[in-house]
Amino acid sequence: MNPISFQAVEEAALMRLGSAALRDRLVVPKSAKELEATGDDRYLSAMSLRLFRAGLKHELVDRKWPAFEEVFLDFDPARVAGLSDEDLEALLQDKRLIRHMGKLRAVRANAGEFLVIAREHGSFGRWLAAWPVGEITGLWASLTKRMQHLGGQSAPYFLRMVGKDTFVLTESVARALVYWEVADGPPKGKAEIAGVEAAFNRWQEETGRPLCQLSQILALSID
Repeated sequence: MNPISFQAVEEAALMRLGSAALRDRLVVPKSAKELEATGDDRYLSAMSLRLFRAGLKHELVDRKWPAFEEVFLDFDPARVAGLSDEDLEALLQDKRLIRHMGKLRAVRANAGEFLVIAREHGSFGRWLAAWPVGEITGLWASLTKRMQHLGGQSAPYFLRMVGKDTFVLTESVARALVYWEVADGPPKGKAEIAGVEAAFNRWQEETGRPLCQLSQILALSID
């Protein structure tokens, strides 16, 4: 792995966009206090939104989301976990929704896992806030294992949606990692992803920037 300084990456992004345009594009992660203060119903809603967005146009799903909030009882984890099979089957008749039984069942199953995490840690938000950013791919793996329909890049995308600091291995980021000779190809296996995580952690120490901004700047350095 090439121990390239992030300064070269940022200079390339600045050359392409200029400082003002680059600054305007960068997201700011939430603090641990903000993450902990967010209700678990909002995390369950965001996670469910992410799993329904997968494979579909986001605009289509987003337009339907108020109906999802209604039928899933504002995504209160205890109430959603208590839905019966008959309740879920009835949702297949609701034309306001995206009627995918596997994903509808996943929302209920994930609500049950939220309750387990809340019993273990006080709340889902507290668990999320306490997870070390320097071990963020471990959080990806934990979410993928514990939650349904949250495989592939869905876990890091969900974290980005809710404000937990993370890098995301988008196609642009993967190409940039190859361009800057940090990786030989798109990271796939555990060892390759661990190597990329180590590079991001090193860049964070070098620059003081959050992982999300490093990820964005990396992508914008080539695309």
